[in-house]
Amino acid sequence: MLKKLFAYFQYILPQHLLTKLFARLGQVSTPWVKNNLIHSFVKYYQVDLNEAVIEDVTNYPTFNDFFIRHLKPTCRPINHDDSFVVSPVDGTIAQGGKIRKNQLLQAKGHSFSLEALLAHAKTAALFENGEYETFYLAPRNYHRVHMPFSGKLLSATYIPGRLFSVNKITAEIIPDLYARNERLVMLFETELGPMAIVMVGALIVGGMQTIWMNRPVKYTSIQELLIPTNLVLNKGDELGYFIVGSTVLLLFGPQTIHWDPETPRSIHFGQKIATKIISLH
Repeated sequence: MLKKLFAYFQYILPQHLLTKLFARLGQVSTPWVKNNLIHSFVKYYQVDLNEAVIEDVTNYPTFNDFFIRHLKPTCRPINHDDSFVVSPVDGTIAQGGKIRKNQLLQAKGHSFSLEALLAHAKTAALFENGEYETFYLAPRNYHRVHMPFSGKLLSATYIPGRLFSVNKITAEIIPDLYARNERLVMLFETELGPMAIVMVGALIVGGMQTIWMNRPVKYTSIQELLIPTNLVLNKGDELGYFIVGSTVLLLFGPQTIHWDPETPRSIHFGQKIATKIISLH
């Protein structure tokens, strides 16, 4: 009962207003404000700052700078074997497997459509009967997103939407959660064919930003974003980041990869998650 109340309460929350307020708080540079925020966050969520390039919280200009902190390269070795796909993020694998009848599993008893997620019928057709994996990023996690496999960026589409919290409770109760929240869909051409990376926003997520944009993306309607010409990113290269939490979905076409059954649910960026079956180029 409490879980349902928590989930349903989010329908009446002023989601975008709360998110804007939190984003502004995260930009405050007043030392006693931002230092207390960061100290409290680190203590509550047990963040391991030994992995961070900047270990002293007082050296971060703002809370947001702390949240999108860089890690020491030695903390996340990347599996560079060309036959492997690696995790794009630090987080938990929430769901994954084959896309059946154009449906992706959200939680037990809940699924959502591929076309609703991508908001584009032609793009969705590329992944019919394909493969997907959903990664949940907890507040304590590293929040930068990296390339799981080398590829050329073909398009980037911003889709506005709600900002429901994303967690186990909301995934089990709120229908079409990932297809209702705001999101950024990036389509790549790889030697395996098409690959999509979807960054999903959530309550108090201050923004989603890519390496080629100079500010977080935010529009009131679906937008095809301007992208650099011939942008090729290698496996492990940084793609973008979340300013506070959420979810990443990774999609491949049919009969291209095999998910590694030994992959742990809790995973680090750079770890092997799948093996390629074919190469189309």
